[in-house]
Amino acid sequence: MSVLKSRRGESKAEFINTASKIFTETLWFLSRLSARYSRLLTQQTVQLANDVISYSMKANSMLPSDEARYEERKVYLLRARASLYALDYQMCRVYEILLLNPEGAFSNHLRSGEAIRRLDKMAESLGCSIDDEIRLLNGVMKSDRESFLKKQHK
Repeated sequence: MSVLKSRRGESKAEFINTASKIFTETLWFLSRLSARYSRLLTQQTVQLANDVISYSMKANSMLPSDEARYEERKVYLLRARASLYALDYQMCRVYEILLLNPEGAFSNHLRSGEAIRRLDKMAESLGCSIDDEIRLLNGVMKSDRESFLKKQHK
């Protein structure tokens, strides 16, 4: 029997779904760059987004059942979070570049005001996803630490 959506809690692995969403939104945002900027920024930015999901998946594949696995999972979670912070910074640079010519960011020629509103909406959505992922990763690390310390005291 399914649980009603309104009664569902947050999954412990929600950080995987959010990392995937960030990757997709990053690609969507980068697709707005002109070829001139795309050559310079896309590869390293996509790599950061890929690192977030890759490190998250690696961490999720490990159960912190002993000290070595706990430490290895913690390293993956820290790397995912570090990549996320770097991605956030990089996407701010991309946003600033797109604001230099907002009309050119969209294939259908929009007025400057409408183009800026769309870019702002895209940036806000990605920014919220990044904030959510940071919160989720911090929550997983805190939960792992508490579980590990509890096992240590038994």
